[in-house]
Amino acid sequence: MAALLGIGLVVAALYATDQILPATSAYQAEMRVWLAARATGIVSLVLLSLLIVFGIVLSHPEQSRWKQAKRVFPWHESLWVFVMAFLAVHVAALVLDPYAGVGLAGAIFPGMSEYRSVPVALGVVAVYALGVTVVTARYTSLLPAGAWLRLHRLSALVLALAWGHGVLAGTDSDALRPLYWGIAIVVFCAAAYRYWVIRVRTHTRARSVPPATLQPIHQEEQRVEPQPSP
Repeated sequence: MAALLGIGLVVAALYATDQILPATSAYQAEMRVWLAARATGIVSLVLLSLLIVFGIVLSHPEQSRWKQAKRVFPWHESLWVFVMAFLAVHVAALVLDPYAGVGLAGAIFPGMSEYRSVPVALGVVAVYALGVTVVTARYTSLLPAGAWLRLHRLSALVLALAWGHGVLAGTDSDALRPLYWGIAIVVFCAAAYRYWVIRVRTHTRARSVPPATLQPIHQEEQRVEPQPSP
């Protein structure tokens, strides 16, 4: 699947850069590269949002009782391949586009872009943070216990930076406003269910346990006396 995706993206990139069916005008050639960069960037953001939502859903305390978790987890585990593939084409198209004003330095170093340096810098930092979360999730055995999970929570920062990058860097952000707000609402609802609804439900269950049921256990523990050593 990764190989087929890579071949398809390479063909799309060659088409966008006039290697297949050359453009009939300079404006068409310029727009092809811009559309390739913008389209792959939007797809990367949507796939990243799905990746985060799947992770939030799979992390709730009652995940072991949810029968669909086994079907969702492979998507969460493999979706990063698609995110990285579309993201690579997005960055390459911006670097190759002479009109974008990003360049190789702007794509590597935050703040070096001539075009909207701050929004582009947000995207660069998001790429680095995404790389950290992906690598640490794939090689958890090489890290101390629990370290990968703390680093994996950077994915929330990755999505926030990528969302800000898309809103502030795109010249067509007004037209894509429903998409951006839709992503924000879906992620917020998933996080609210995970961290608020489940927490309230857990507290409600804890309060519903009668104290009398815990009293005999406590008394029995008090009656236990240490056995004398032989």
